[in-house]
Amino acid sequence: MNDVISRLLASDPAAPSEQDFSDLRDIFTEMRSGKLRAANRIDGIWKADTAVKQVILWAFKAGVLQDINVPGAVFAFTDKHTLPLQHFAPDSGRRIVPGGTTVRDGAHVAAGVIIMPPAYVNIGAYVDEQTMVDSHALVGSCAQVGKRVHLSAGVQIGGVLEPIGAVPVVIEDDVMVGGNSGIYEGTIVRRRAVIGTGVILNASTPVFDCVHGRILRREAGQPLEIPENAVVVAGSRPARGAYAQEHQLQMYTPLIIKYRDSKTDAATALEESLR
Repeated sequence: MNDVISRLLASDPAAPSEQDFSDLRDIFTEMRSGKLRAANRIDGIWKADTAVKQVILWAFKAGVLQDINVPGAVFAFTDKHTLPLQHFAPDSGRRIVPGGTTVRDGAHVAAGVIIMPPAYVNIGAYVDEQTMVDSHALVGSCAQVGKRVHLSAGVQIGGVLEPIGAVPVVIEDDVMVGGNSGIYEGTIVRRRAVIGTGVILNASTPVFDCVHGRILRREAGQPLEIPENAVVVAGSRPARGAYAQEHQLQMYTPLIIKYRDSKTDAATALEESLR
């Protein structure tokens, strides 16, 4: 597959050949299967696969706009012909509930995943086994979502396609993400963490760990990381400056208020009957 990717990236997307499109279909097949990913965990460290990201950008450049027909769809689509939508057969083990959900080609949705409507899984994303993607949720381009994750209603998992070398947002196994939360700009949420309702995590917002008395930030060349088992809620802190103090203004900040224990497990267990 590395030879196929190299050959495709060496070609001109402004004048693609039939061989180029054949190579692209083969690469997307590997991405749909989960064998080829936009980011991989190597020795505990997440690293972007720049070649996969370059292939996605190549597909955008080489494609031409056309009407896209999807079996059973009630909406009309117009998009690049190189980026079709996915359709899952009943025996695939994926449950895509009716109501406007879209999964773009080049995304991996594993067996046992449930997607409630409407939701959107963008190109290059990876959604692992037994994960729930609830209504109005977004899994952005190249985002990596682990096993048994619950993305509650309204959750936005930002994708990071560019810059090429940037690690996308990563949600590891057994994470619970509360409703209307947003996780952006390459943030990594380690396994078994709980992200409370309405929490926003991005590269510019520090996270105050009230348990260990530390501040978590994105460092040079390193993304913001939420530790394993951390329970994060939305909080506030005083804004700086005389004017802010005079008016008692507050700034939003996420707080780690505890680390997950047996009681938290019970409170955030996924409803197995849905599966």
